[in-house]
Amino acid sequence: MLPEIGHFALILSLFFTVALAIFPMWGAQKNIPALIALARPLVWGYFVLASISLFCLSWAFYHNDFSVVYVAKNSNSMLPWYYRLSAVWGAHEGSLLLWIWILALWTAGVALFSRKLKKSDVARVLAVLGFVSIGFLLFTLITSNPFERTLPYFPIDGRDLNPLLQDFGLIIHPPMLYMGYVGFSVAFAFAISALISGRMDSSWARWARPWTLLAWGFLTAGIALGSWWAYYELGWGGWWFWDPVENASFMPWLAGTALIHSLAVTEKRNAFKSWTLLLAISAFSLSLLGTFLVRSGILVSVHAFASEPERGIFILGYLIVVIGGALTLYALRANTLVSSHRYKLFSREVLLFCNNVLLVVALAVVLLGTLLPLVHKELGLGSISIGEPFFNKLFSYLYIPFALILAFAPLIRWKQDKIQRVKKDILLGAVATVFTLALCYFTYSIDNPWTLVGVGLALWVAIMTFVELKSNKQIAKLPMSHWGMVFGHLGFAVMVIGIAMTTFGSVERDVRMKAGDQVELSGFTFTFESIEQVQGPNYSSHLADFTVQGGDKTYELHAEKRFYPVQKSVMTEAGIDDGLMRDLYVALGEQIDDDYWGVRVYVKPYVRWIWLGSIFMCIAAVFCIADRRYRHVLSWRSSADKATSQA
Repeated sequence: MLPEIGHFALILSLFFTVALAIFPMWGAQKNIPALIALARPLVWGYFVLASISLFCLSWAFYHNDFSVVYVAKNSNSMLPWYYRLSAVWGAHEGSLLLWIWILALWTAGVALFSRKLKKSDVARVLAVLGFVSIGFLLFTLITSNPFERTLPYFPIDGRDLNPLLQDFGLIIHPPMLYMGYVGFSVAFAFAISALISGRMDSSWARWARPWTLLAWGFLTAGIALGSWWAYYELGWGGWWFWDPVENASFMPWLAGTALIHSLAVTEKRNAFKSWTLLLAISAFSLSLLGTFLVRSGILVSVHAFASEPERGIFILGYLIVVIGGALTLYALRANTLVSSHRYKLFSREVLLFCNNVLLVVALAVVLLGTLLPLVHKELGLGSISIGEPFFNKLFSYLYIPFALILAFAPLIRWKQDKIQRVKKDILLGAVATVFTLALCYFTYSIDNPWTLVGVGLALWVAIMTFVELKSNKQIAKLPMSHWGMVFGHLGFAVMVIGIAMTTFGSVERDVRMKAGDQVELSGFTFTFESIEQVQGPNYSSHLADFTVQGGDKTYELHAEKRFYPVQKSVMTEAGIDDGLMRDLYVALGEQIDDDYWGVRVYVKPYVRWIWLGSIFMCIAAVFCIADRRYRHVLSWRSSADKATSQA
């Protein structure tokens, strides 16, 4: 009965979103208060119904209701309960339902925390979000119903969840990633609302910026979690492979990074209006493009969902409607997007715009490298491969000017400045950077030139961030948004140091070992101690114990080779000893004969700094959102409500 309730709630959600997309927008355009007032009640109805639908599917998984096709395909009675619940979004249909619920959550958030926004404006924003929701609800109901039954005949047990997804990463990574993807729909809705109303002053940027920062923070966390998950789960020791689906999440992140900086200029100086609107449209459009790539069946990836061609056609049509409609509206309003703000060549506005352009060029590189092989193949021109060397080389070149500008841009004044005013600070930062880099070079014997460039520019960014902080007379009175900038730039520097050191400094060996064998690697002695068979809840495993001797310390690592009988698949669980300065990593390969196993051992310096930098950037987003002016703007009560409560 509950699956039918969930399905019915999803159908009702569609009616609510259709009403939300039509009536409040019509009311805002014709100034009809009764229709405008419908916006929030329709949002609450949509959110409640979407929550009921997600709860019903979760209940079916938790109680092993294998009469539901989606549950039977992606769960098993032996699966631990926490994996049964996370299996809700472990495949195509359920992940779409999660997407819909998160979109309803963001829409409810805007309705709740926009009490001080003009009623007609919030009605337009909610109507646009309702329109976006219609497409996903139709897609789910027509092509991807997660509540389809197998009655009257159904299996006594399920096929089990993909073993690759039976991990803690599935519990937190997709929700975080989707919160970022879907969150950009709010910036998109504010941009479309501004274009429709014709009111494209700095106020729309002030409202859109905290929502954009929140979405960017979630997407940053989601990408970092995905990188961390791949690092320890796949057994190949890497943290990023430039996989097309990885790129699909990276592209909206690049657009979002450019957008949050451009919004700052639009909010504070009323400049870059046209550029900011275009970035807001692009960030969410790229999120939709990522959805198309993952679900269309055109990609071969460990991350992609297997999907029928008609699903890809549906999403492609939806992309054309949403992106095409938004860009058409943008083109029609382009002549009204002239900024009155004037600034000189040497100013913070120009430097921010230069880095925005570099971010967009990086985005174009990822887009080209991801789509060109697909287009080339579809045109019948054969298969081509664009892999890691292409992306690494181009990003290395783009990183140099980006880091140079990023470091001293905060020192430069708005509108106009002179180099003489900041020359002393820049010289101080340059000397400190050269000295620190020389110290790192002799301490760690860095011999790769690209590692030196990467670490040197990261140090330049970090040191100049502290120089800029020191130049402020009253540090204690700096706004939270300024501290957000500091943490964001420091996080970027820390992440780049981690990338440079682990990319060019990692060492690895593939060896043939049996119990008692040893291998030396980068000053560490790896000893294969023993191996035994163990039984898990829904798998059997060969568990290998290793000890690693480094100096006067001994570390214990446990690597596994798991066999899942239902799926008949084998998974590798790496043994890792993590540390701030290095990771020791062991992956158990195939059994060669009765005694010998293939073993891969790694020493990976500073790899944890990649995720540490990501944490800093997430903290930066929180600090920016906590700024006083956004606490004032994002009120859940109107001024009238507060006056009533005080009375």
